[in-house]
Amino acid sequence: MTALRFPGVVLPEGEHRDVFVVDGRITYERPAGAETAATGWIVPGLVDAHNHLGLDDGGAVDDDEVERQAVADRDAGALLLRDCGSPADTRWVQEREDLPRLIRAGRHLARTRRYIRNFGHEIEPEELPAYVAQEARAGDGWVKLVGDWISRQKGDLAPSFPPEVFAEAIRVAHEHGAKVTAHCFGREVLQPLLDAGIDCIEHGTGLGTDQVEQMAAAGVALVPTVMQTAKFPGFAADGRARFPAYSGTMEELYARRREVVMSAHEAGVAMYVGSDGGGPQRHGHLAGEALAMAEIGLPSADVLAAASWRGRAWLGWNAGLDEGAPADFVVYDRDPRADLGVLYEPRRVVLRGRVVA
Repeated sequence: MTALRFPGVVLPEGEHRDVFVVDGRITYERPAGAETAATGWIVPGLVDAHNHLGLDDGGAVDDDEVERQAVADRDAGALLLRDCGSPADTRWVQEREDLPRLIRAGRHLARTRRYIRNFGHEIEPEELPAYVAQEARAGDGWVKLVGDWISRQKGDLAPSFPPEVFAEAIRVAHEHGAKVTAHCFGREVLQPLLDAGIDCIEHGTGLGTDQVEQMAAAGVALVPTVMQTAKFPGFAADGRARFPAYSGTMEELYARRREVVMSAHEAGVAMYVGSDGGGPQRHGHLAGEALAMAEIGLPSADVLAAASWRGRAWLGWNAGLDEGAPADFVVYDRDPRADLGVLYEPRRVVLRGRVVA
């Protein structure tokens, strides 16, 4: 394989260096005959921490569509994807050298008739621990619970399972070596999950000050999916049309979403960047989520770190571009710490040592 040279400013250190790629790895020792491929700001491969590869509006998609989704994410610089639930078997993606690295969570685990049709396993409380064990064995170290969703009886958000069932499910997942994350829009579901030792919260719009402090102390992560929560007014209109008793919870959650994100940031909760790509939210939009997080008030430099080196470290990958590290990085024309808009315009995308975009 031809050695490649990438002179530029290497983040997160911010030092100007010549980065060389040989046999899929980073080196700072100049090899003979290295060809200059691009120059600019060099960022460890981006992380989409909430992705649904293999999912579309109607459920699972075929392999051709999975590939299209993965390429869209890759070309946008997302080289490491954390799957947060998919009905498609995407294990084959992990064998493809030209597609992003993928950490799978298996299927969503939801209450019967309390979630989007064809997305997850819809089960009763007594079945949840066994299904958690099944998905823990089938995935790559994560299990995804649907913490709350619309209850037909209540006409509004309600927890999917009783507190003691959530607690047993999390215990079983941890026993099988898997971490647990959960879709959580409302407030009622959060305390039982946090008390049970959950590892991550998705969306988290119902979080209160006491709960973000508990998360920070326990090291529970938050993926706020700001682009997704921007849709709450539409969800509210749909809820009002379908459920006469609807109380307006989604509008209340929408009104305080900035407050939640900023309070979590100030408390020191580890936050990561997730596009929620899949279903109505399309793939390849990690830059949009990063900008949405900055627009809500988070410092751009912190958002970039969450979308790159901090996210990679959280998921067990190399945080920086050290000697011998896998050559997964993105080159930009401008400093993305100062201008997150440049994330829309990667100059080169390098995956496993190959220029793929």
